Amino acid sequence: MSTIPPAREAAADRPLLTRIVSASMAGTVVEWYDFFLYATASTIVFNKILLPKMGNEYDAIIAAFITYAVGFIARPLGGVIFGQIGDRFGRKQTLQATIMLIGAATVLMGCLPSYQQIGAWAPVLLVTLRFIQGLALGGEWGGAVLLVAEHAPDGQRAFWASWPQAAVPLGNVLATLVLWIMTSVLAPSEFLAWGWRVAFWLSAIVALVGYYIRTKITDAPVFQEAKAEMDQEKSSGYGVLEVLRRYPRGVLVGMGLRFAENILYYLVVTFSIVYLGTALKVNTAEILGMIAIAHLCHFAVIPLVGRLADRVGRRPVYLAGAILGGTWGLWAFPAFGTRNTWIILLTIIVGLLFHALMYSGQPAIMAEMFPTRMRYSGVSIAYQVTSIVAGSLAPVLATEWLKSTGSWWPTAVYLAFAGAVTFVAALALRETRGISLRSLDSVDAAAPGAAASDGGRAAVVVVPQTRKEARR
Repeated sequence: MSTIPPAREAAADRPLLTRIVSASMAGTVVEWYDFFLYATASTIVFNKILLPKMGNEYDAIIAAFITYAVGFIARPLGGVIFGQIGDRFGRKQTLQATIMLIGAATVLMGCLPSYQQIGAWAPVLLVTLRFIQGLALGGEWGGAVLLVAEHAPDGQRAFWASWPQAAVPLGNVLATLVLWIMTSVLAPSEFLAWGWRVAFWLSAIVALVGYYIRTKITDAPVFQEAKAEMDQEKSSGYGVLEVLRRYPRGVLVGMGLRFAENILYYLVVTFSIVYLGTALKVNTAEILGMIAIAHLCHFAVIPLVGRLADRVGRRPVYLAGAILGGTWGLWAFPAFGTRNTWIILLTIIVGLLFHALMYSGQPAIMAEMFPTRMRYSGVSIAYQVTSIVAGSLAPVLATEWLKSTGSWWPTAVYLAFAGAVTFVAALALRETRGISLRSLDSVDAAAPGAAASDGGRAAVVVVPQTRKEARR
């Protein structure tokens, strides 16, 4: 491990940083609105409209979740493609491309004919568009969080970089509220006939607004410096293969950190809809209303946890999230069984609060694992590959277990196991609170052999001792 004095940089221009955060959040809200709109529609629309009839309602939901999982499978590929582009040409241009791609795919979903009208072509087209959604989203997250993380002061990186994370529940709130309004004001037959399509068509408006906002931003100086250096030194590597060769440990630790967080989130916001609506027969509009309220609470707490990670460190906050998140299923499903609206709402909120302990610090943690020239690729792979074996499978497995056993116990044990995996990864995490991103680049440039030979373990750890130093 190398130790380098922290770079003495002037505090970031706050108006500029606020503008960067706003642009990043605007696009992220759009992208996740589209992605989560599909998630919610999978449980209440697609299994009835765009897929063939199944033997029972659980099989229909599982089939819808399988098409939903296609988006997760596409995300690592998107991370590879757009990670390469983002590391070579810039974060801004990449984010402009991803927002238009996902917006177009979502609008086209709202235009799909039903299974009764075109038969098997309906699910084929649905899966194709879902793949495009996932491809775009795979490139979106890394660029959005790095745009902020690379502009942020060293001692406040977790706080500022948590704001794009907070945009994720805002996107989900928006998607949930639109569907909640449509299910509340329309008769069930009207909603299934055309009401759900309106939510998908609205994506065109929000995508164009997000694209425009992103035209007003620039890449961070630390990236511009790294790009200039790569342009001069043609042999300087970047992209996925270089990350896996030089920093495999960072990728593996990042994937472990993501495992329980991703599973917990999709059990709370997706499988809860299935369990409450199908097993407990809670009204759909009521469920969507509770999910929306819980996401507003999630949005409010994410930056607070980010600030906490800047004050006490990344590791202790993440360890707490892994422990608490792993226990959620053991008491959440009995709480759902009370059928008491307030208890159910509180249970969902607490699940998302546990999630925030892991989720808020991820952008800063992962940005601090990789040098600038390959950071986009590194964070995208660590973040997106895990989604295939975590978030994509969690609702499918939980629904299958509920159908075959009639019990929530397998799901609770599954989540507890995931919490243990992430706890171990958090223990392996090196504390990087207050580190300078330029110091990572210096180590990467000065000791390439050492970084490669020890599996990417060469790191710089600089922990500010005072608040004044932390603000630099």
